[in-house]
Amino acid sequence: MEICNTIDAMRAASRDCRGAGKRLGLVPTMGALHEGHLSLVRAAKAQCDAVAASLFVNPLQFGPGEDLAKYPRDFERDRALLEREGVDFLFAPGVEEMYPAGAVTYVTVEGLSDKLCGRSRPGHFRGVTTVVSKLFNIVEPGLAFFGQKDAAQMAIIRRMVRDLNIPVRIVSCPIVRQPDGLAMSSRNAYLSAQQKKSALALYSSLLEVQKRFAQGEHRTGPLIEAGKQVFAKEPAAHLDYFEIVNPDTLDPVEGVSRGALVAVAAFVGNTRLIDNVVLGMS
Repeated sequence: MEICNTIDAMRAASRDCRGAGKRLGLVPTMGALHEGHLSLVRAAKAQCDAVAASLFVNPLQFGPGEDLAKYPRDFERDRALLEREGVDFLFAPGVEEMYPAGAVTYVTVEGLSDKLCGRSRPGHFRGVTTVVSKLFNIVEPGLAFFGQKDAAQMAIIRRMVRDLNIPVRIVSCPIVRQPDGLAMSSRNAYLSAQQKKSALALYSSLLEVQKRFAQGEHRTGPLIEAGKQVFAKEPAAHLDYFEIVNPDTLDPVEGVSRGALVAVAAFVGNTRLIDNVVLGMS
């Protein structure tokens, strides 16, 4: 695995790869890798001739008082995991490399970036789209792989790619869960054993909505209320939002139909977690 710490090195590696006629896939990450990330790498390996992974904790997507300073970092562990999975290129730049002094340009997807997590975390999605657009410009992949757990992020990135005519195909990969149903997340490392049990309220609430929908309830209000009632049984989990939205526009829906996105965010202790399901999909 070739490790590239500079933009020039990553561009050269990508250029050589594409010049050899290889389809290059990109898996963007902030490190603290888990099975969810590795599932993206495997999907990329299956669909591409070569795979690049990025490892960069992006300061732009953290707001004041959030967990930038304590976000888990273990480069050697992450490097070893990616090498074991057969990643060809690891792009691991420093902050100064990605954001040179005096940088004042940002990418914002208007109308979507202030919904769901964007409402709770102002500026978060601007940070995401800025860094992802930079990664696409640097690596120039044919395909880029993202997890369905970050469904709002994926909708926003898809819109950015469409609006800016970026020649990359966005591939959505399924949520990877622990055996008890908890969605895998780097932030799960912050949770105690008891808090992990409390965090199951997120998935339990989504399952309740799925069940009610399958039974024929297609009204937004009763479905959301059913999900919130699950949270009421778990005092250690504090709801941020529980919404049913169009997966492309992130707008709330009234009559709920197959394909609607049920998205939830909650705090367990000081840790903010997200999860979602798409109704009517197996």
